[in-house]
Amino acid sequence: MRDPNAGGAGAADPGDTGPDIDAEAPLSGCVALVTGASSGIGAATAWRLARQGAAVAVVARRTERLEELAVKIRGQGGSCAVLTADLGDAVQARQAVEDAVGCFARLDVLVNNAGYAAAGPIAEGDPADWERMVGLNFNAVLHMSRAALPHLLRAAADGPRGVADLVNVSSVAGRVVRSNNAVYSATKHAVCAFSEALRQEVTGRGVRVGLIEPGLTVTEMGVGVGRLAAHDLPQDAWLHAEDIAHAITFMITQPAHAAVNEVMMRPTAQEH
Repeated sequence: MRDPNAGGAGAADPGDTGPDIDAEAPLSGCVALVTGASSGIGAATAWRLARQGAAVAVVARRTERLEELAVKIRGQGGSCAVLTADLGDAVQARQAVEDAVGCFARLDVLVNNAGYAAAGPIAEGDPADWERMVGLNFNAVLHMSRAALPHLLRAAADGPRGVADLVNVSSVAGRVVRSNNAVYSATKHAVCAFSEALRQEVTGRGVRVGLIEPGLTVTEMGVGVGRLAAHDLPQDAWLHAEDIAHAITFMITQPAHAAVNEVMMRPTAQEH
């Protein structure tokens, strides 16, 4: 666990800079935990939520990347705690939630974004890759969500917004299955099913569960797995991490009576 006000070195570029964070921003007084925040969608989401006034806890394995992001958020007047963990380990996943609450004394938003992808035919696949995908793409979502729920329910009951949010990042691959991508698609399909079941369980108690399903997106992971779906679509036509972060923020900043439960986003030129 790291001090939310501790300094760091380096600089990241998760999104556009601008004026210091407004104390009257929509998420002022709220705390958000974002997984897989060392790059890509996670980093862009943490930055955008901080710009909306949230104190953010960011978690991933690459501490130096997280520290760079934290410096940028703090430099704009925000508060950011850096948590290092391998969320494929159930104990570390659950502890990350408790560490975030330990830093900020509450939790209003959880964004389950961390993921891993490895493509290839089943007959030639590496079971270690399968286990990594199941562990990080799905099991981590289960353990993080379970650990966060008591805090989210409490925030919905007595927090400044009268609602709390849990957002899971899945993929178009969870809906559109392709050969050589079986295990990744299976984990993302599982996230879709889990999200809807959880939504039904907690929506009556003020916790909104959102599902984001990106298509081709230029990120460290997305470029690798995206080749299966690209069909020669050039990368300059793909989505960017900031596009997905904008959709996540849109979900979270809706008024308490409105729940955006699912968003599938593709580049305009992506057919499947």
